[in-house]
Amino acid sequence: MQTVDFFTPIVDDPYTYGQIAAANSLSDVYAMGGRPLTALAIAGFPQKGIDKDVIAAVFRGGYDKLAEAGVALLGGHTVQDPEIKFGYAVTGAVDPKRIWANAGARVGDRILLTKPIGTGVVATAVKNRRAPEPLLAQAIETMRTLNKAAAEALGAVDGVHACTDVTGFGLIGHASEVANASGVTLLIEAAKVPLLQGVRALVRRNRNGGMDSNREYFGSGVTVGTGVDDDMMNLLYDPQTSGGLLVFIAADHAAAALHALHGKGVPAVEIGSAAEPTGSWIDVR
Repeated sequence: MQTVDFFTPIVDDPYTYGQIAAANSLSDVYAMGGRPLTALAIAGFPQKGIDKDVIAAVFRGGYDKLAEAGVALLGGHTVQDPEIKFGYAVTGAVDPKRIWANAGARVGDRILLTKPIGTGVVATAVKNRRAPEPLLAQAIETMRTLNKAAAEALGAVDGVHACTDVTGFGLIGHASEVANASGVTLLIEAAKVPLLQGVRALVRRNRNGGMDSNREYFGSGVTVGTGVDDDMMNLLYDPQTSGGLLVFIAADHAAAALHALHGKGVPAVEIGSAAEPTGSWIDVR
């Protein structure tokens, strides 16, 4: 399997930016139940106005995160670009009999999420210097955390029918893709969705374009209960960077999966279930 991802800086520290970019690039492989093997760096830096030590720190952060994942860096390609960009093209391997696709969810499946959401709101707050340090630290920690432990824990249990990672389309967007491809309606219990602690208070002043685009594109397939406020819905549409795995697993294996995930230190929670189609992709309650 092969995947590629890169993006502009979302934090000020160059080493941390490199770490997050690497974790994000590896995520698609883990989301398919695979093991990343090699990577090629993809980078763009301005010709002037950036210190070489900053560039070196970005590459070092990425390299160290690849090493943590057991991935070999083979080389890469760097170009001049007025805006900094960094990421990787990743090659991985997977057992053909155990590939997790973003389709195949079945009626009755439980939905698990392995990381809290809200990183898009935090990134916007950072740009406007409105992100409290404890919240920023929490967001950085979740973004640079590999999905390796989650994938390993899930690979040790049975019953996984579908899986995807939560990134640019937000929780609603990626869940909608699975629902549409699987022919089910997903029931999301908003109160159970884990949030970065303190992020709800930032939503109204730190909306981002991706949030609005996701709502515009996926909103027609979403039903919202009367008890779910707009701040929560914005977080469900919030584009994530290096988000967690969204897992669809048979009900009788969900408890074992959560036990395995927690045993690996993954703060996974059950956030809903898959039901017979109702005409909507997502029913948020």
